[in-house]
This record gives sequence, C-alpha cells and structure tokens, in this order.
Amino acid sequence: MTGSETSPSFRLAYVPGVTPTKWVRIWNERLPQTPLTLVGVTAAEAFGVLRDGGADAGFVRLPVDDTDLSAIPLYTETTVVVVPKDHLVATAEEVSAADLADDIVLHPLDDTLGWERLPGQPAKERPATTVDAIELVAAGVGLLVVPQSLGRLHHRRDLTYRPLTDAPESRVALSWPQDATTDLVEEFIGIVRGRTVNSTRGRPPTPPQPKSKRPTTGGTQRKAAGGKAAGGKTAGGKTAGRTARAGSGGAKGTKNAKRGKPGRRS
Repeated sequence: MTGSETSPSFRLAYVPGVTPTKWVRIWNERLPQTPLTLVGVTAAEAFGVLRDGGADAGFVRLPVDDTDLSAIPLYTETTVVVVPKDHLVATAEEVSAADLADDIVLHPLDDTLGWERLPGQPAKERPATTVDAIELVAAGVGLLVVPQSLGRLHHRRDLTYRPLTDAPESRVALSWPQDATTDLVEEFIGIVRGRTVNSTRGRPPTPPQPKSKRPTTGGTQRKAAGGKAAGGKTAGGKTAGRTARAGSGGAKGTKNAKRGKPGRRS
C-alpha cells in the first residue's frame, strides 16, 4: 500500500461482458462517502486506461502484463458459438470444433480468445468488432465464437448460442497498476475477494482486551446457593443442615409429648 487515497471517487474500468453490479453495490454500502465511477472500455484498450491513470482498477481479460500491472484471476467463462435460431447447431446441447468444419466462422479484430487455429472456414474479411460480427451472424453470413458473457450481452431474438467444448476459454481478472495500490484499491480488492466489513486486512488490528479474572469466591458462592451446599459439605452448610434437622426433630418430640400418656409417678 502506497498511502492514503485522496481522490474523491474511485474509478472502475470494465470490459464488455463483465457485470460489476454486485461489487458496486457492496462498495456503495461500505463507502457511501466515496462515489464509484464506472468506466466502460474495450478489452484492447483496458490496460492502456489503467496505465494512463484513467481508472484506479478494472475488470479485464487475461493475460495481463505483470511487469507493471497486478491481477487477481476471478473466473473462467464458457466459450459458445453464436448461430441463427434455425441453424442445425441450435438443435444440439453442445458442439465441438469439428461440427463447425463446413461453416464460415467469423473472427472479429477485437476477439478475446487466443486461437491457435480458428475452427470452420475463414471469412473473406475480419469484422472490426464483435458487434459487427453479431450483425453478420444475423444476416446468415457466418457463425461467431465468443465467451458466453458476450453471447448474452449481444443477445437477439433471432440468434442463440451453444457451448463449444474444445475451444479456448477467456478468464476475467481484476487488475490495477502495481505502483498505485492505494487504500481504495485495497478496499475494492477486499470486496471482490469477499472479505467482510469487519475484516482487519489493510486496517490496524484492534488491540486485544484484557481478560477479567474470575473472583476467587465465585465458586463458593455458587455452591452455597445450590442445593448441594445446603446438604453440607462446607462447614457452614453442614451446620445449617444439622440445625434444621434438630429443629424439626425437637418440634416433633414436643408434639408427641403433649399427645402421649402421662408418665408414672414414683
């Protein structure tokens, strides 16, 4: 941690397909005095925004250049193929790359999957963006392979998607500049990692409170109050028990003496 954060707000970048709603809500609950500003960026420009100070941290897609950026991997997405609803692929629960061998598979310039070899047949031109590729799929020009979050983000009524079993996967991470790990960045890391509001990570620990000693007479007092003490293992209890029995016996003897026969006269 490099020091206290003085910025009046926290700027969080995020790439298409990532939904930061849950983390933003927790931030607003815990730090209502520090507004969080969302900065939408493409996957290609996300790292430049972080390096240039355009955002304090950001949800990005791996890999991350770890020479100047820190990253915490969060989750791995399922890869899907986007097809028209009347395509043969739509009838299957999942497909493999071999199932796309005869189809044109579009490869947009902002693709986030690290292909060694794209499945299917290549298109004559690469679409500039995933959004452009989605339009071409709807027009029946070809198919598109993307992380599931992008398939959901660009959902259309005339399109659907199915999991592609043997394709590269995209991993999402939280990233920030290594030389700008501020207090607020640490706070957001804690939120993403699920730390509770009472976590001491990044805060001075609360000094332990001294334990109070139990009074030495406490045990004796509790025993005296209980039924066992009245029976008399302690000196006081034993005396009290004998006194009670003596009193009871004396009263009974007096009563019997009154009701009994008079003694003989000598």
